[in-house]
Amino acid sequence: MTKQNCLPEKRGEDRKQARGDVQFVLEGPGAIAFEGSLLDTSNSGFRASHSHAALSTGQRVHFHHSLGAGLAVVMWNRILSRHVESGFLIVKE
Repeated sequence: MTKQNCLPEKRGEDRKQARGDVQFVLEGPGAIAFEGSLLDTSNSGFRASHSHAALSTGQRVHFHHSLGAGLAVVMWNRILSRHVESGFLIVKE
């Protein structure tokens, strides 16, 4: 259970807090670049905060941050008042 909301934890891997900038470029035609902040990482993915509210589950993004670079798929988004948090599954480093 998480301390914040008392819901069962669904993550299959341990997360490690992380900080730093993340650069993203959407895959495909008319690629859009945007930046965010790294929040945590796991062996297979990471969570980041950003302002790109149009990002959709299933979209593929190229990413680069201090701990790695590669291609990731957006697994989920949480739109908050001033930013968006997204979870990413790394598919290619």
